[in-house]
Amino acid sequence: MWHQAGFLADIFKCFKEHGLSIDLVSTSESNVTVTLDSQINTLDKHALKNLVNDLSLFCKVEIVDSCALVSLVGRNIRSILHQLAPALKLFEEQKIYLVSQAANDLNLTFVVDDSQVQRLVLKIHEELFKDSQLTDVLGPTWQETFGEKIKQSFVNASFWWVEKKNKLLELASEKTPLYVYDEETIGEKIKSLCALTSVDQLFYAIKANSNPEVLQKCATSGLGFECVSIEEVKYTKKIIPDLDSKKILFTPNFVSEDEYKSAFNEGVNVTLDNVYPLETWSEIFANQRLFLRIDPGQGKGHHKYVHTAGSKSKFGISISEIDKVCALVAKHNLKVIGLHAHVGSNIFSADTWKETGLCLAEISKRFPDVRVLDVGGGFGVVEKAGQAPLDLKAVDSALATIKVQYPKLKIWIEPGRYIIANAGVLLARVTQTKNKNEYYYVGINAGMNSLIRPALYGSYHEIVNLTQMDEENMVKADIVGPICESGDILGSSRMI
Repeated sequence: MWHQAGFLADIFKCFKEHGLSIDLVSTSESNVTVTLDSQINTLDKHALKNLVNDLSLFCKVEIVDSCALVSLVGRNIRSILHQLAPALKLFEEQKIYLVSQAANDLNLTFVVDDSQVQRLVLKIHEELFKDSQLTDVLGPTWQETFGEKIKQSFVNASFWWVEKKNKLLELASEKTPLYVYDEETIGEKIKSLCALTSVDQLFYAIKANSNPEVLQKCATSGLGFECVSIEEVKYTKKIIPDLDSKKILFTPNFVSEDEYKSAFNEGVNVTLDNVYPLETWSEIFANQRLFLRIDPGQGKGHHKYVHTAGSKSKFGISISEIDKVCALVAKHNLKVIGLHAHVGSNIFSADTWKETGLCLAEISKRFPDVRVLDVGGGFGVVEKAGQAPLDLKAVDSALATIKVQYPKLKIWIEPGRYIIANAGVLLARVTQTKNKNEYYYVGINAGMNSLIRPALYGSYHEIVNLTQMDEENMVKADIVGPICESGDILGSSRMI
């Protein structure tokens, strides 16, 4: 393409003929990189295949998917590049596919992996605006104007830990860090789920919290248990020795053949989420009854790391492999008695589980012995002030449509964090404070070793100064732990 007149015209004509609008463009002597916005273009496999065929007449084509744009927007952005230097350093560990500077001098855009965008944007925003001062142009920040009032209303709400503040302080005086759980709150969450008339059986996902008393509370409420390893199966049976094995659902991912053998020997419901074991260890599965975990094709949730469906997820059997599975089931005389899917975590869209169930119901027509559709868990948990809770009545109503269409099929769900998240608090003691220029740090004796979610997912957890909960919060601080990692931050820019 170097010095080849009309090369760009030829390749761009291919995009035009397929009705595709190009977003960003970057060129060099031997390479042309463009981005296509999936929101305004039809980018299914068929459309991309036809485009690649036409472009291949002029060049070698490579498609990179699961990318996202990060744009730094500002007036006369070329003139303030030196001010952006600290933010640009955050791209040091990112794989950058394209950099584009707008001709109107209003933005600088980077194309990076989609999985990194959420965390990257938060860090860039913090870096660029950490020194923001009150000015006639900008005025006070949203947090300074409204955040404290909303937080106080959040703290003053009828949370169990507000009502039991004195007891928690007493416990904290004896030992920290310490997790404390409220049995009454756990019971209320279980009761709300048991009220779902369209659900035939609840399974508690023990990876959410495997405390023996939590498991016993779930068992006495009639819940089964979802386990992801054979050790979880054995542990659950040890804690609840009289538990019916069929009330345990074993849903592993990439485990060894020995775990499948043990699970069948334990008599629990076994879920298979890959074709490989059937092809390679067929003697283990021959003549067995089992569940299949299906990948509906699209994950959901608050972070890419909790999306458990789609081609970028390691979970589940692709719908495109159903024909192969049917052949293997027939060959080895298997009975597929249930279909399972779990698309993600912390989901607030009530139709999600209905969509999953309808997908499974359609696939169930290929397996005549199916009697159960397990539509997974991932029920949303309120984490911030002003966030609307998941409407369980809407979930129930949505699932009821499946029962009407498929009356012979039972519906199972497997909540975990929904039951336990708001029932627990982590008590930690302040060890030190530190001022570094405009930053104020509050160090506590609990870190990412005690609570990994903020570092792993960028998750938000409310942080409260329990000893001064009723006083006006005056200090903005980063709450950090004692672990020797820069990412050991439990909360940034919190008013405490």
